[in-house]
Amino acid sequence: MRPSLASATRLLHIGLLRSASLMVPVSQRAEWLREWRGELWHVRQACAPADCASWSGQREVTAFCLGAFQDALCLRRAARQPLAAMEGTPRQCILILAAILGASYAIALLLPGVRTERSLWPRKVNPNLVLIQSEGSNYDSQPSIHPAQFRSWETRRQRYFDGFAFYRVTNEPAALELNGNRLQAKLAWGVARASSNLFTLLGLPIRFTDAGTNANTTADGSLPEVILSEKIWKREFGADPHVTGGLMRLGTRMVRIAGIAPDGSLDLPGRVDAWLLEPEPELGSNSVGYVVAHLTAAGKEEMWTTWVHITANEPDGAEDNLLGVSLEGWLPPPETLYLFALFLALLALPAITTVSLGEYSVNPQKTSWSRRLRRWSFLGAKTALLLPIIYFVSVDLAYACTFFGRECEAYIQLVFTFAMCLFGLRWVLKDQRQRCPVCLRRVTHPAQVGQASRTFLDWNGTEMMCMGGHTLLHVPSLPTSWFSTQRWLYLDTSWNFLFAGSTRPAP
Repeated sequence: MRPSLASATRLLHIGLLRSASLMVPVSQRAEWLREWRGELWHVRQACAPADCASWSGQREVTAFCLGAFQDALCLRRAARQPLAAMEGTPRQCILILAAILGASYAIALLLPGVRTERSLWPRKVNPNLVLIQSEGSNYDSQPSIHPAQFRSWETRRQRYFDGFAFYRVTNEPAALELNGNRLQAKLAWGVARASSNLFTLLGLPIRFTDAGTNANTTADGSLPEVILSEKIWKREFGADPHVTGGLMRLGTRMVRIAGIAPDGSLDLPGRVDAWLLEPEPELGSNSVGYVVAHLTAAGKEEMWTTWVHITANEPDGAEDNLLGVSLEGWLPPPETLYLFALFLALLALPAITTVSLGEYSVNPQKTSWSRRLRRWSFLGAKTALLLPIIYFVSVDLAYACTFFGRECEAYIQLVFTFAMCLFGLRWVLKDQRQRCPVCLRRVTHPAQVGQASRTFLDWNGTEMMCMGGHTLLHVPSLPTSWFSTQRWLYLDTSWNFLFAGSTRPAP
């Protein structure tokens, strides 16, 4: 190798060591650099001596110098005593869980879908409501009631019903005109032209409605009013609570947005994106639709199941066979879904993990009641922080996207809550089983003990140690009748010399 190239490689190697030394703490940097330069001299003499230098030898010397970066990084990590002292401690675990809880709660406050989900309760409609349709038609299928039948029932005194409402669904193009800005026309919406008493019959409050504005007239009486479904409100308007009063075009006429109807309570057939309430809906002679009726006390007594056969007398004396289907089904609020999923997770938890915290040997220095209380308090604190974390995270995941419907969001929350409760509680138990009962630090340094072929003759499993010198944890690799669960072994004072430099608390 040429002398100039040899000099250049020496400068490169010295530069690498000096660059790595910048990662070393200042108090140890000079000594560290002297040791590595001394080792570099020996490596250069062994791999690339001056009389027979080669490219392969220079590559080995360069690889040695690059290893200095890893050594400097390890030395820097070891020097971070304040952070290293917290590793594996119960305080570190609680702080991490508290940080996750705060982050999930903050996200829930920022997401518009989560905020509006809380503002749209209560959702349950009036009880004793039925959907009347022709016998032989399936629920949530095509409309089957003619307008003439509805007018006939509405004008005649009924024994089993004290209120009727009619609606029919049409597809109409929609264009938004909010704050004077006309937006691009949307695809055809499903618009329900309904009688004005529909929401009164349902007993469902309309959210974000202006004070003094009713369901069928505006302040100046010039424009009909429309009530948006929750799904279309989230998808097209981004769950904006100030959408009330805005103008939009449905079909060929302008309408004013009067409020929002929660999807979870309108368990009615037909794909409805908006409800156009009219004092006298444009029923038409051949436009069949749906009829919702409210049962009287006598009608409730006759309805034993979720559906009932109805025989109606027509004005001409003929009989018409109808079917009444109950509408009492409703979607529960997020809290109810969360509690139900938590209950299911508690039932399924023993199937995926043991609920035992292990066996404890006789302690030569009996653990005080204060330490026992601290151990159980730590378990309770982890659980108390984990459960609200699961609630807020599941709500964030379910209601983050505003274009999902209420039913889809409920299923998303139920699935995520169940999964997180199941595996979260499993983690709580597993973490507690691997914490020293004296100092509550996680045991470390796992070592395999025994032979798998002698499982039934001798102990075989994993041994872990508390670095405070308090306990040993024995976990069997294969549970047997004589060693079915993990065991804690308390160490006596003869072990103290191995942990003389430990900062762990004493029992």
